[in-house]
Amino acid sequence: MRVFVTGASGHIASAVIPELVSAGHSVVGLARSERSAAVVRSLGADVHRGDLDDLDRLTAAVHDSDGVVHLAFKHDEMRAGDLGGAATADLRAIETMGAALQGTGKPFVGTNGLLGLALAGSRARITEDDVWPGGPRIDAENRLIALAEQGVRTSVVRLPPTVHSRGRYGFASGLIAIAQATGVSGYTGDGANRWPAAGTRDVGRLYRRALESAPAGSRLHAVAEEGIALRDIAAAIARRLGVPAAPIAPEDAAEHFGYLAAFIGLDAPTSSQSTRDLLGWTPAGPGLIPGILEENVYAEDQSRHRHGNPRR
Repeated sequence: MRVFVTGASGHIASAVIPELVSAGHSVVGLARSERSAAVVRSLGADVHRGDLDDLDRLTAAVHDSDGVVHLAFKHDEMRAGDLGGAATADLRAIETMGAALQGTGKPFVGTNGLLGLALAGSRARITEDDVWPGGPRIDAENRLIALAEQGVRTSVVRLPPTVHSRGRYGFASGLIAIAQATGVSGYTGDGANRWPAAGTRDVGRLYRRALESAPAGSRLHAVAEEGIALRDIAAAIARRLGVPAAPIAPEDAAEHFGYLAAFIGLDAPTSSQSTRDLLGWTPAGPGLIPGILEENVYAEDQSRHRHGNPRR
């Protein structure tokens, strides 16, 4: 299968593209700069130059592909405080690519974030059956899923905030940077709120399975650990950096956590049982806390990726 991947130079793509290539697929990755193009080539993919705002080039790439994995999102805009603008660009890109896929039966795998769902009002354990009527990124998820009724084999992978591998920990990387800058590894309240997590290689394997076999209209959870208390994440960061872990007063949270302030107190325990049952996906990588404390725990997972994972 010839697969078009957006966000092809990013963290998730660093696992998705090698996973697709090792399974015999050819990959074309979207790259907006020569630096990004070099990363895409190093992963074993061809390069399609452009970005999420270049809708004509997106359409051309989709027409020339047998399937799409959409990983791109304007994270820089989100971190700068413009989540709405980033979400609008994402929705526009999905509508453009979806129009090019209508009636083809080809797979279109999209992406959403689980903390965004919690931000939209979840007060219980999130499952794959939970659907929200709208909101940033949720509109894009719902629009992509609706394309199943227009002859596209759509699925959405919902990502935990802490997709982690050697030296990269998703939102926890932001917490590490904040702790380094402030000398405090912080959380809010009693820190009992929970974030789900998964290893990057396991996430890459799930995207491949979604592309190859997820039924149209599937919502999938890339979750290995259902929920890790924020105070435990903060304690691991504190131990790693040699700084104290402490609660941050509500009135100081915005200044201390920056763009993460909107997410830091969210409780988002998440099940992935339906995803595991549907696609036979079994996460096998190390947990988040060992990964923060000792990066060499990823060595076995990296070796499995290089030499072939018997669990795949």
